[in-house]
Amino acid sequence: MTKKILGIIPARYASTRFPGKPLADIGGKIMVQRVYEQANKELDCVYVATDDERIEKAVLAFGGKVVMTSVNHQSGTDRCAEALTKVKELEQSDFYAVINIQGDEPFISPKQITSVAHCFNDVATQLATLVKPVTSSDDLFNPNKPKVVLSKDKRALYFSRSPIPYLRGVEESQWTDKHSYYNHVGLYGYRADVLFEITQLAIGQLEAAESLEQLRWLENGYSIRVEETTEESHGIDTPEDLENLLKSGLI
Repeated sequence: MTKKILGIIPARYASTRFPGKPLADIGGKIMVQRVYEQANKELDCVYVATDDERIEKAVLAFGGKVVMTSVNHQSGTDRCAEALTKVKELEQSDFYAVINIQGDEPFISPKQITSVAHCFNDVATQLATLVKPVTSSDDLFNPNKPKVVLSKDKRALYFSRSPIPYLRGVEESQWTDKHSYYNHVGLYGYRADVLFEITQLAIGQLEAAESLEQLRWLENGYSIRVEETTEESHGIDTPEDLENLLKSGLI
């Protein structure tokens, strides 16, 4: 039997660096609509989860599915858990897993979504995400681009804003030539029962130190399956990011 997978796009209006970001116009379509349409190419059931009626109205206007969630959630993971409960009732259906799709990547690759979804063909998979090979020192030493260390069986051992591992006796400019480093791509998959479990966990020392929520899961013994992608992502964090994207010729 095919496992039913739900796609959730968390979308907040009150972004500090870019208020109203999900409603930003990108070539005649709002940002959240572009994300929704990309996700809908690969998943049979996709919902936007928001805490703002302006976003709800906009999603309904383009024919999308949407659920209202609390304004108090601290992360997209928490919002996904509430959305899953509501969607199960609306759809009168259970879901085996949930894919948390970033609402600020209007050109997210459907293949990346599929890669995460396919991780759940293995019943041992609790959580899943993507990594991308690091090709430049700028990315390696950029604390805003978390790095991931992997096990031989494609599990995440650790995430860090620092370049890990440290290469002893090698000039930093040569690190990417001497070792395979990976950046984390922020697309998450959760087995449904695990999603409810991890949202009950308290913030641990590792997450508090690095401000990376996935460290909470590792610190509590959960396993994160990792797949590799080489496709570029185009996340929009600021109005300047959007301006650069519009100038890039992607639209």
